[in-house]
Amino acid sequence: MIRFDLVCAADHMFEGWFRDGASFDDQAARGALICPVCGDSAVRKAVMAPAISRGTPPLAGADAKREQLAAALQMIRQVQDYVEKNFHDVGDRFAEEARRMHLGEIPHRDIYGRATAEEATALREEGVPIRPLPLLPKLDA
Repeated sequence: MIRFDLVCAADHMFEGWFRDGASFDDQAARGALICPVCGDSAVRKAVMAPAISRGTPPLAGADAKREQLAAALQMIRQVQDYVEKNFHDVGDRFAEEARRMHLGEIPHRDIYGRATAEEATALREEGVPIRPLPLLPKLDA
């Protein structure tokens, strides 16, 4: 396995693991590589220093930030996967459904969906307990 630092057209840095260099070239040519931050498929290798093993030095600066971002994205993906598997998608009717449950007009159930910024603000002002969920693009590669 080989690890490459990758970057998308929006300069989001992330890493990818490949069987060999040809596997990267093949996936990149097919547009199969997707930025985990913005979903861009214009992904290329970033400039990398050679990996020379000198023990296990602590991560510093940009490497530590990259690791923190990767961990945060992984956590967001896990939450997103859990919600998609266990909650009911009500789509654009989210604000209406959440409000009706809050008012007791329909039974409570776990839902997710889409709401405009104005709808979300109105729900919060009415005391409806909602939480935003970042929507990350699917990783199919």
